[in-house]
Amino acid sequence: MTVTLIQASAQQEPILQNLMQFYTHDFSEFWAGTSRGDLTADGQFEAYPLADYWTRPAWSAQLIWRDGVLAGFALINDQAHAGQPVQSSVAEFFILRKHRGGGVGREAAEMIFSQRPGSWEVAVARKNVRALAFWRRTVRETGRARRISATDVDDAHWNGPILRFTWSGAST
Repeated sequence: MTVTLIQASAQQEPILQNLMQFYTHDFSEFWAGTSRGDLTADGQFEAYPLADYWTRPAWSAQLIWRDGVLAGFALINDQAHAGQPVQSSVAEFFILRKHRGGGVGREAAEMIFSQRPGSWEVAVARKNVRALAFWRRTVRETGRARRISATDVDDAHWNGPILRFTWSGAST
């Protein structure tokens, strides 16, 4: 298996918006009983705000490929949820269901972290227990993350655990 990351450009925003439909669909199960995640009249979810990913220096969008087939995406920024400064944060991370469980997500995450050694934050929605298990495993088992901490936040801005760590970029 070969996992490849491609830096997305503004011209590829339609591809990311298409993938966001699947991502939002997956997330919609956590929003039952609310208007969040409702379809618009044209049968789609609201477009995701991506403009800052093309203009802000610490923000990036990446397409994740497995063996030459589009398998997901990652959005990285410098916005912290834990109230402490951070160099990089996983804003959104998505692997299509058919590519999950085989190491694609973990390899892509490690590649992304290695592109930006330094302080990281991964905030996970409280109800997304599978994602939390994935991120805990990915961060803890690589041997490249240092000063790993977890904080549980439940306030007006975030509801869920936040993993913080420093990525060394070098294997131990």
